[in-house]
Amino acid sequence: MRRREFLGVLSGAAVWPVVVRAQQGERMRRVGILMGYPDSDTEAQSIVAAFREELRKLGWMEGRSISIDTRWATPGDAESVNRLAQELVALQPDLILSHVTPTTAALLRHTRTIPIVFGNVADPVGSGFVASMSRPGGNVTGFAAIEGTLAGKWVELLKEIAPRVARVGLLFNPATSPFAEYYLTPFQAAARSFGVEPISAIVRDAAELETVIAAQAREPNSGLIVMPESFMIVHRAQITSLAAHHRIPVIYPRRYFAEIGGLLAYGIDQLDPFRRAAAYVDRILKGEKPSELPVQAPVKFDLVINLKTAKALGLDVPILLQQRADEVIE
Repeated sequence: MRRREFLGVLSGAAVWPVVVRAQQGERMRRVGILMGYPDSDTEAQSIVAAFREELRKLGWMEGRSISIDTRWATPGDAESVNRLAQELVALQPDLILSHVTPTTAALLRHTRTIPIVFGNVADPVGSGFVASMSRPGGNVTGFAAIEGTLAGKWVELLKEIAPRVARVGLLFNPATSPFAEYYLTPFQAAARSFGVEPISAIVRDAAELETVIAAQAREPNSGLIVMPESFMIVHRAQITSLAAHHRIPVIYPRRYFAEIGGLLAYGIDQLDPFRRAAAYVDRILKGEKPSELPVQAPVKFDLVINLKTAKALGLDVPILLQQRADEVIE
């Protein structure tokens, strides 16, 4: 063996026990996840899978350097959300990933010390979660939907794809959207600017979806916009089915609505903020403070049009609108 190789082996041998001792001395980190959807929801499962995959890419190996405890809540069941938040906090994890606004509010009722990273909150400042977007100031930071202004865009898209629409309802459940005003104000302003009558289409449970959508459809030249909130998303199959049955044009906030038969979807890429959240979790577990990590805005949006549904509704989708779409389903 040449002298340089021999010295290299000696050097490696000297360092290796130190590295091993460091690895053996590392504490297993514990992360909690509180989801606002049930575990039967495929999109919810995709969110958790995307987050865990990004953690793996950052070197966090489950069962070796990190353990993850996940709880799944039922949208609109405030008691369930609160109980599951309390359960996670009682585990004293190093950090909790919060899914949406109701899960974040519940967690903050039980801890102001455990770091929390939220993945999809509509109005974190207005909800009182953070002091400001740039300097959150407490134990929580994350990724904001920043979709309030999109309400105007949804009205514009509805008029573009269904020009005869003269009245439009914004469909939401107050129990799962305490931030509703964040969308209602720009929605109402945009509707009036297009000469369209704005309607608050409120539902409080799944049974009311049929009643509210049917009532909206009975009025001539009506349309709907679905608010991006957990109740609407979990009941997406029922909503798109009812819209098709009552032959009413509807604009949706997530691409998977269009993929299962919805007319048009425009909104944030739902998985992207949770992939990015893994980087914040990594930084906090390595010593950074959530109070100093700015709340980030979405960077990826999807526009998806379902031409089959448009044809069934007797709508001709403008070619320029089709060209702007990220995906056209035929």
